[in-house]
Amino acid sequence: MRARAVAVSALLTLGAVSYSTWILELFLGTGLSPLSSYVSELAARDQPYGTLFRTTDLTAGLLVLAAAVGALLWLPRRWSTVAGWAGLALFGAATAVDSRLPLSCAPTADAACVARERAGLVPATHTAHVVSSSVAVTGALVGMVALTFAARRYGGYGVLPSLAGPVALLLVLLELAATAWTLAAVAAFDAGHGTWALGVGQRLQVLLIAVWLGLLARAVVRRG
Repeated sequence: MRARAVAVSALLTLGAVSYSTWILELFLGTGLSPLSSYVSELAARDQPYGTLFRTTDLTAGLLVLAAAVGALLWLPRRWSTVAGWAGLALFGAATAVDSRLPLSCAPTADAACVARERAGLVPATHTAHVVSSSVAVTGALVGMVALTFAARRYGGYGVLPSLAGPVALLLVLLELAATAWTLAAVAAFDAGHGTWALGVGQRLQVLLIAVWLGLLARAVVRRG
């Protein structure tokens, strides 16, 4: 059991690191504003580092998917932990699919791109990307809420007790707030009312997911 827990923890850790590689935009000079651009625009087909970010997204998704499947097979289960790991499996699978459905251009930075998008003249991958991204975030939220709930309710019975502390709960609450911010900002942008610091909200959203995955990795290896 210990070796299996270490394996799940290692996969989660590597997945969290891969999911955080958007931070490289601070050093690569992508030309996109972290204040207003979608994180996924870094991986758009017309962006100079698109291949890099698509590859790291694919890697992150596959690593988290493998960790979640391993946890479902190897670790103790209750209904809430099954729901949580299943949510993370969905997050991983959708993130991997998302990387294969990149945007063709960056709408927040390219007026011609957003005009084509609103006129329905962009590839179908734009719509598919929105769907896969939404599924990924939903899976992450399910995983975060369910596993944190399980730890707080059943921690004394060996269900990831180190995930029951206030830090994990705070990360979940902040993630819900960041998701609400991102959704509001996306709606504002689509309606032509500016970006509402869309880039900040979404970057906070993905950063909190990565941090929580790291916390989960620590909880798993301690539980193991």
